[in-house]
Amino acid sequence: MISTVLAQAAAGGGWQGISGQVFLFGSIILIMYFFMIRPQQKKQKESKKFIEEIKKGDEVVTIGGLHGKVSSVEGDVVFLELDRGLKVRVEKSAISLDFSKKPETKK
Repeated sequence: MISTVLAQAAAGGGWQGISGQVFLFGSIILIMYFFMIRPQQKKQKESKKFIEEIKKGDEVVTIGGLHGKVSSVEGDVVFLELDRGLKVRVEKSAISLDFSKKPETKK
């Protein structure tokens, strides 16, 4: 039984089997790039742009869930006003792009 399996495996080889495997492997890599890697890079770029463009008066949400209005920006630090007179010092990297975006309404 083992000899028939080995004989069938040897007879079915050749360039056609190898080229088919290379094509399959290449297509898997392309699918992973377009469905996983590329969207992640795009999201990182949008997040970086959002954090760089934070200015006074913007309403943001931190990763920890604090909602506030930006009262001032000093380098990598943002001062959020949570309530009248209550200001919190937060790193820019702690501001969440996903939760700070306003949901778009359909017209």
